[in-house]
Amino acid sequence: MYPRLVIDLKKLEDNLNAVGKITKEDGGCSLMIVTKGLCADLEMAKMVAANDYVDFVADSRVKNIASYADIVRENGKMTTLLRIPMHDEVAEVAKYVDLSFNSELSTIKMLNEEAKKLDVVHKILLMIDLGDLREGIFYQNEDTIFETVEEILKLENIELHGIGVNLTCYGAIIPKNDNLSLLTDIAAKIEAKFDIKLDMVSGGNSSSIYLVGKGELPAGINNLRLGESFLLGNDTAYGDKLPGTTSDALVLEAQIVELKEKPSLPIGEVGKDAFGQVPVYEDRGIIKRAIIAVGKQDVDIDSMEPIDERIEVLGGSSDHIILDVTKADYKVGDVVQYYDEEIRRNPVRRIVEVSGDTYTVLGDNEDESKAVTITADDISGGKVFYDSKFLYGIVDYYFSVLGCFTLVFISFFFI
Repeated sequence: MYPRLVIDLKKLEDNLNAVGKITKEDGGCSLMIVTKGLCADLEMAKMVAANDYVDFVADSRVKNIASYADIVRENGKMTTLLRIPMHDEVAEVAKYVDLSFNSELSTIKMLNEEAKKLDVVHKILLMIDLGDLREGIFYQNEDTIFETVEEILKLENIELHGIGVNLTCYGAIIPKNDNLSLLTDIAAKIEAKFDIKLDMVSGGNSSSIYLVGKGELPAGINNLRLGESFLLGNDTAYGDKLPGTTSDALVLEAQIVELKEKPSLPIGEVGKDAFGQVPVYEDRGIIKRAIIAVGKQDVDIDSMEPIDERIEVLGGSSDHIILDVTKADYKVGDVVQYYDEEIRRNPVRRIVEVSGDTYTVLGDNEDESKAVTITADDISGGKVFYDSKFLYGIVDYYFSVLGCFTLVFISFFFI
């Protein structure tokens, strides 16, 4: 069924190995992989948990973590909650999460009580705000930081595992050597003042990994939290591709439900659209327009990029996307694929017959006369659509809750 997200697990694993090498071998940091970009898909989580580079598996939702907590722990890794816990979920946090990010002492004390009930010691990372102005104790309020640490150290079932920072999110502040050095300075002051050793000084997310390649990651930073760089193969500070990664591990497919020639300009007075915006249209005359069955409630259409360079996204509504396919040859029922511009190459075909080392491929809505015979060497970038057991291990995942697409593609197509 469509729409669907096609995930190439082999390519994701290759990306994971590439960012793992950068983070651990080149950067000397522990590696935390974030799973929320694919809604904590279980097959992806299994692959991540089994990878030797990975030390922590993280998500922002306790429900997601609970779905794979046993798998992660069986592989000797720690589950991590990225979002500051709500008071009404501290019991679940204590049960399923090994390490949680915190900034409120009241929440930390509640976690202590829940951990005591389970006879476990819950680890926390105290968040410091370096100017991005999301979560954390503001870095200039050192007295508050020290007072909070002092109270945490009194709790029997809480371990202060370290401190961390979040950047390039709300405030879009890019990690640099100078601002991350503020974090390492605070860590050193905490260790000196309380005569303790912090196991983790977490220097941010996929926006920080570029500093490793430049040799500018402060020496005191010993952990990075990676999501987009693992999924898409780029840093999020400048969008640069990371060595050894690929950006074509995820593809969205949607089916054409209407194909008609119509004017390019709506007729009548233009007001606000369904999302409260006043759209602007370009007069292209009569064009061939295709409507696909996916919309703004599913994906961020403004940043989508069709694989077929002859297609242009005109706009959309909550449940539909309108395409200009004047230069292309499509019909109702055809499947349109979306990805970034790097993989605009071959059309997608399904393998219908295997004979030795050759494969007969055919589009889902093509006549048998259009069948083509290829070899494995002809298959590049996972763009031939085939059964999950064939070659590169592409796995088709059908998401019943299309809201999951939004999280994936807002980050995925942003570059």
